[in-house]
Amino acid sequence: MTTANKITLIRIAMIPVFVALAIYYGESIQRGDPQEWQRFAAIIVFLLAAASDGLDGYVARHYNQRSRLGVILDPIADKGLLLSGIITLSITNWSQSDPDYGKFPVWFPVLVITRDAVILVGAAILHYFIGNKMRVKPSWTGKVATVCQMCAIAWVMLQLRFLPLWFVVIVAGIFTLISGLIYVIEGVRQLQAEGHAHATR
Repeated sequence: MTTANKITLIRIAMIPVFVALAIYYGESIQRGDPQEWQRFAAIIVFLLAAASDGLDGYVARHYNQRSRLGVILDPIADKGLLLSGIITLSITNWSQSDPDYGKFPVWFPVLVITRDAVILVGAAILHYFIGNKMRVKPSWTGKVATVCQMCAIAWVMLQLRFLPLWFVVIVAGIFTLISGLIYVIEGVRQLQAEGHAHATR
């Protein structure tokens, strides 16, 4: 249990705290008695959790603390934080004055979860058929999709208005869809390449 892994575990522990604060704040909005301290607390917890992602990576690299456990825990923590933000902000409304800025449309979390599920199942299929030859390289569209998803979460939590929320969500949705398709195409290509390699032996 390295220092980097401890930081990652703290990030995972922050996720239910953020979810609880976000839901309680949404309920206070519905009651017509917004508890702003809950909103600020949820934002702070989310920001600390997001910042710890860079911190545990720095500690792991700088102090040579890379480990198998860290390889497993880090993506779980990252994806857990991102999904918890998207799902929570799609089931609770954070805006009393303008509901269109207070929550995500249902299709957005469905798209994000579906893409991640497809990638997970695809990776399992690739590992089953080609084993250690499997190569999963992060695509630039996947990185852009993650940034756009984080921006969409920020738009709701910070109640930003200089661009419509629907525009930010659509951009995030487009990159999420494209990145998913790229991963699928790459997976199919690797399966076909492995099939041709077996055929020529």
